[in-house]
Parts: sequence; C-alpha cells; structure tokens
Amino acid sequence: MNEEFINPIDPDRITEKPHALEYPHHAGSALVKPEDQGKIMGRAMSAMEHQTDMQLNQIYEQMQLLAEQAKKLSDRKAISEFIYMAEMRFEPLINHIYHLYTKENGAYLISLIGPNQWGRSRNTFNYVATVRLLADHTWDIIEKNPEVNFG
Repeated sequence: MNEEFINPIDPDRITEKPHALEYPHHAGSALVKPEDQGKIMGRAMSAMEHQTDMQLNQIYEQMQLLAEQAKKLSDRKAISEFIYMAEMRFEPLINHIYHLYTKENGAYLISLIGPNQWGRSRNTFNYVATVRLLADHTWDIIEKNPEVNFG
C-alpha cells in the first residue's frame, strides 16, 4: 500500500527565504508591534514646535539687540547734531571727555569743565550731558541730565 504523501502545509504560506519576511516567523524572532501613528506624530510635532520656538526666540533676541543698537546710534546722531551747533572755543580731540551745557539764551556750549568742577565761579549754564568724541566724529553720551531729551 503506497499512498501518496500529501503535505498539509500550503505552499503559498511558506518561503524559501524566511529572513526576507516582514513579520516574525518563529518563536525566537524579534517582537514586532504595530506603531501607534498618533504617538509618533505627536512626538514629532512636539519636537518641531520646541525647535522652531527656540529659533524664533533667538531671532527675537537678535532683533532686540539690533533695535537697542539702532536706538543708541540714533541718540549719538541726535546729540552730535546738538554739539556741532554748540559754541566750541577749542578743537575737541577724539576719545576725550567734554561737557555740554545750555546758556541763558538757549544756545549750547561745549566745555572742558564738568558740572562739579566749576568751583567758586559757579556757572550759570544748565548741564545737559557728559560726552566723548568717537573716531567717527559722533559723540557718545556718557552721562545725561534726565530732564533733557534729544529725540
């Protein structure tokens, strides 16, 4: 009695190359779990928002710094215009400190004498600012009378 052997395993469900399967094919295979796409997208969105917020904050800080620099330059320009219209009886030297006053008639005066250096003569000028001549011939405000506005 020679009965023909019938293989109970369906040939469409087996492979000659088990390493190429996209799912585990025996008990010792690595565990494969379906991914939760919502979690993956949520983590990616969170990381993206964190990174872009950090970069936006850096750009904002840089803009603040540029705005402060522009304000300082504008102030230097404004006081420089006042000083170059002022009465000046000497040639100012770069990087030296001078003092700006207004006279009784409203005209400006640049002086070598500071507001606390007048001694007994007691000036009749109103102190405006202490300034330094920079190499670009603008004037840097070192100290300023808070009641005076150049803008």
